[in-house]
Amino acid sequence: MRKIVLAAAAAGAALALSACGEKAEDAAAVATDAATDAAADASAAATDAAAAATDAAAAAGAAAAEGAAAVEGAADAAADAAADAAKKM
Repeated sequence: MRKIVLAAAAAGAALALSACGEKAEDAAAVATDAATDAAADASAAATDAAAAATDAAAAAGAAAAEGAAAVEGAADAAADAAADAAKKM
């Protein structure tokens, strides 16, 4: 009789441990999925940030070119004004 009770207890313990193992495997799968999703989100955010930085650099380059053209125009106008003033002296 004791052997039957011990065998039943051992079988119950083995069944309980196997159920816990499945929960751990399920938790690991969920954690892996969550980590994969987080990595994908971070990658997308980094791609968006890189695109925004590229756009900002292009806008800054265009603004610098416009500024250089304006300075060149102002320098030409100043040179013309100085030449006219020199002729009048």
